[in-house]
Amino acid sequence: MKKNVQFLAVSSLMIVVVMVALLWSMPEQRRFRGAGGRSAGQGDTQLEKASVPKDDNEKKILGILEDIRSTQSYRNVPPQDGRLLRMLAESMNAKNIVEIGTSTGYSGIWMGMALQKTDGKLTTYEIDAGRAATARANFERAGLADVITLVEGDAHEEVKSLKDPIDILFLDADKDGYIDYLEKLLPLVRPGGLVVAHNITPGMADPRFMEAITTDSNLETIVRSGVSLTLKKH
Repeated sequence: MKKNVQFLAVSSLMIVVVMVALLWSMPEQRRFRGAGGRSAGQGDTQLEKASVPKDDNEKKILGILEDIRSTQSYRNVPPQDGRLLRMLAESMNAKNIVEIGTSTGYSGIWMGMALQKTDGKLTTYEIDAGRAATARANFERAGLADVITLVEGDAHEEVKSLKDPIDILFLDADKDGYIDYLEKLLPLVRPGGLVVAHNITPGMADPRFMEAITTDSNLETIVRSGVSLTLKKH
């Protein structure tokens, strides 16, 4: 059992290192897109291409993701971060993902594509009724309603009912609340599991959260392009 836990932790760390190395190796203009999803520079058109759908289902979902970006004004993660979440979830064979901050479901749909392959589930929390309603509709039309459970309400309270081991915890909500989510949910993150946090920049990151994920000997944390990735070792 101990060997299996160590293998999971090492495997997860290798996955994170490879994914982030790829992300960080991008020139600055390739990591951030301008309005309407267009690149801020020429690098994207030469090196980084859009996702190529493997089948009709993936083609449909990618089309819906593009429609969300084009027609819905709510803030969501950029496409490259959604793709990273999908790659992490699928390569880890994630079975249980928890997301704090659904918005309109854009990041959830990226992870949902992976969970279709891994036979996993996503539980996502959204406090705003309007965003929650839009996200539910997006999950339905993407054919992911059976994969994603949306909980509407204050995640600080709602997550107290969670009991199952978590493979990936994704934080993209109130930044000063990250420390509370971490304290409540880190015990549920399995050995080798990940805590991924968005908007980790000098102007937005909560110092208490940063202290917690960078000084704990049981955690390994890197921060790249505004995203922190934290491995739970044991």
